[in-house]
Amino acid sequence: MWATHSSPAMQASQHVELSSTPHDLRAIIEGVLFCSALQIKKFTLIGGKSEIITSFTAMWFLGVIRFLILLLLHRSWLCSAILDPVDFLALQSIRKSLEDMPGSNYFSSWDFTSDPCNFAGVYCEGEKVVALNLGDPRAGAPGLSGRLNPAIGKLTALAEFTVVPGRIMGALPSTLSQLKNLRFLAVSRNFISHEIPATLGELRWLRTLDLSYNQITGGVPWAIGNLPSLTNLILCHNHLSGSIPHFASQTLSRLDLKHNELSGSIAPGSLPPSLQYLSLSWNRFSGPVDRVISRLNRLNYLDLSLNQFNGLIPGCIFSFPITNLQLERNQFSGPVQPGSSVSIQTVDLSHNMLYGKVSPLFATVQNLYLNNNRFTGSVPTIFVDRLMAGSIQLLYLQHNFLTGMPINPRALIPMSSSLCLQYNCMIPPVQTPCPINAGTQKTRPTSQCMEWKG
Repeated sequence: MWATHSSPAMQASQHVELSSTPHDLRAIIEGVLFCSALQIKKFTLIGGKSEIITSFTAMWFLGVIRFLILLLLHRSWLCSAILDPVDFLALQSIRKSLEDMPGSNYFSSWDFTSDPCNFAGVYCEGEKVVALNLGDPRAGAPGLSGRLNPAIGKLTALAEFTVVPGRIMGALPSTLSQLKNLRFLAVSRNFISHEIPATLGELRWLRTLDLSYNQITGGVPWAIGNLPSLTNLILCHNHLSGSIPHFASQTLSRLDLKHNELSGSIAPGSLPPSLQYLSLSWNRFSGPVDRVISRLNRLNYLDLSLNQFNGLIPGCIFSFPITNLQLERNQFSGPVQPGSSVSIQTVDLSHNMLYGKVSPLFATVQNLYLNNNRFTGSVPTIFVDRLMAGSIQLLYLQHNFLTGMPINPRALIPMSSSLCLQYNCMIPPVQTPCPINAGTQKTRPTSQCMEWKG
């Protein structure tokens, strides 16, 4: 007579945890368990030797079941490790458009008969590529040549895309705008040309955009300024022209646009107060900046040099946590009046149209460039004291209209300090070496000093 109850071994087999397996795999395993249960029931007899047969039969079936489960789970794991075919084909297209420069072997690991997620610079999550770093990142390593293939836009899960310095030419693919998860985009020190695709403004999660040291033309797209999460925008050393957009991001901390051909004035409120690094040097910007700069009290680096900015230099700027202040070679005018002792290490206000007396509050600056302006009067005594103590490392006052400096002609200025006073309305009380561009004339013509009214 056949027994209708299940053996302890069969009951245990029916409690195998299946909740973590895929749906189709779970169905297969449940089918195996059901069939094995029927077989065990078939050989389960009451009494005698049948119990021994039942025990051996149950153990045999359980062994088979365990083996099948492990086999199916292993097969499922292998399937999950296969790269998405779209990403696979995109990587192939990217590879065909680029080559290693002489001395580089970056692409040596890109063997498409193996798993692309093990390629150099390719990082995956599941079946998708999430980061692509093209080229050997080691300092001084040769880069890549060729062009960026539009297939890059097929890597829809990509969050990071970088290219090391090399000789990649052509335009940035407009398909980059399809990478809606992109947060970091850096293609610097190559030969990228044409304009920045305005469609990059569709990358709402983009935090860093670095296209520096290329040959990009056109303007900075206004859509870039509307990126809400932008933190770092580095477009220096290109051929960009036109005005800059209003930046909406309240997390923008670094804006580097130096060495371009940008022009126009900067509207108050166009730069967010979150900025910590601002470099606009070597452009053609114009207009006043006092209302713009006054809001940027988190700056630790400011370079507006070699532009055509004019108007007053706001006194509050000297209280910002800046280590390097570069305002030289503009058209700033008026007196310069810090509110307190200036703790900035380097202040360069040279080659402007500043006038009035030299403020003693600048005596705490280590490297002070006030040359080629219209300062008048005598240099405050505190400058002499700090210069002789070696606290001031560089003090350039040449090419102004200064009338004196209370220093002993026999004083020996420390070797660690530099002072230049020539071409003022006085005979320099001490003879000190000056830079070559200061000229050879020691004193300004008397006629100029009499005519100068400040």
